[in-house]
Amino acid sequence: MAQKRMEFSGYRCMWVFVIFDLPVETKKDKKEYVKFRTFLLEEGFMMLQFSVYARCFGSEDISQPVKKRIKDNLPEAGKVRVFSVTDKQYEKMECYAEKKKSAREKKPSQLALF
Repeated sequence: MAQKRMEFSGYRCMWVFVIFDLPVETKKDKKEYVKFRTFLLEEGFMMLQFSVYARCFGSEDISQPVKKRIKDNLPEAGKVRVFSVTDKQYEKMECYAEKKKSAREKKPSQLALF
């Protein structure tokens, strides 16, 4: 018997964005920058642009523990913003590279449910 694939609603799935502006003037600053960036990658975020990272979650509830871990791992200096948009809102994003329209990153085919 074929296993039924669970489909997620585009209004329920949430993309969490982390955008940041961190100083990189001293060795300590650079170390903090690398530590935070590595943390985001280990949490499953993908880099969209320099200092802009995103990850798709099956729901807002599923994203809450990760948002708390981000808060717990904030660097000492700099600015960090964390915000969410629905998958439907994310689909409306227009991307350009060198003045040409380019494809946006796609939602993962399988989402972590925990």
